[in-house]
Amino acid sequence: MTNNDVFRRLKYAFNYTPEDLISFFNHVGVVVEKEQISKYLEKDTKEVENLSLEDEQFAHFLNGLIIHYRGKKEGEIPVAEKELNNNIVLRKLRIALNLKDTDILALLKTVEFNFGKSELSAFFRKPGHHHYKRCQDQVLRNFLNALYLKNNPKK
Repeated sequence: MTNNDVFRRLKYAFNYTPEDLISFFNHVGVVVEKEQISKYLEKDTKEVENLSLEDEQFAHFLNGLIIHYRGKKEGEIPVAEKELNNNIVLRKLRIALNLKDTDILALLKTVEFNFGKSELSAFFRKPGHHHYKRCQDQVLRNFLNALYLKNNPKK
């Protein structure tokens, strides 16, 4: 999944306004304009090429999301990763939303995506660990779909 896909899905899952999205960036000292947000949210088609949300920029957004939900820690602003992968995105969402393994598994079950606790914990291990596993797009996609359904039950 691209950063823009995840960004777009989060916007709709939580019904964020463009102002909300801008404020998440502002939490970490990054200034973005409403036009940039609109470009990030556009679907990439043959007619329209959207503005690509780079890894570092998306990491800033996710750090701002964590600050929004969990509050700002004393000290420095969190450092944004230069490169992101699905494991890091899933971990940051887990932290922001204060989810435990059982919460994530329950969410995945709502979209009929059955997953084991040990499989899930492998995503949160360090890349060098022998039980580390790369988070595939389908896992992240199903997790985001479950968040959407949880927050928009009538749709």
